Amino acid sequence: MLIRLVYASRSTGMLSPMDVKDIVRSSQRNNAELAVTGALMLSNGIFLQCLEGDHLVVNTLYHRTLPDPRHREPAVLSYAEVEQRLCGAWSMGLVTTTEAHRPIFLKYSAQAEFDPYQMRPRALELLFADMVEHARPITA
Repeated sequence: MLIRLVYASRSTGMLSPMDVKDIVRSSQRNNAELAVTGALMLSNGIFLQCLEGDHLVVNTLYHRTLPDPRHREPAVLSYAEVEQRLCGAWSMGLVTTTEAHRPIFLKYSAQAEFDPYQMRPRALELLFADMVEHARPITA
């Protein structure tokens, strides 16, 4: 069964651009072996991650991230069986807040500041679809 899990968490501190790239590259290696696709967004100290793949594999990956000390307050925001992947070409892509991306982030957010904890599952799905269309993933 193909599922999409979207979760958010808050950064516990400042991550350098190299730290974030290391997270993405590690995810790319691990996810490619497991046929998992996804994207990671980072905005205002909030991580928003989409994972797609076999339900058992995605659940295992999510639970493996929970003890990571670089984030806190993890919350599953959406979990659904899906017909197709949004991030099919990305083992893990990274989208960061840039001025160019700000209108896309805010298109789906009720507040001026991006807060995925307050977003509906359908809005999260549309946000990721928009970002995948307009952003480029980091390559290893």
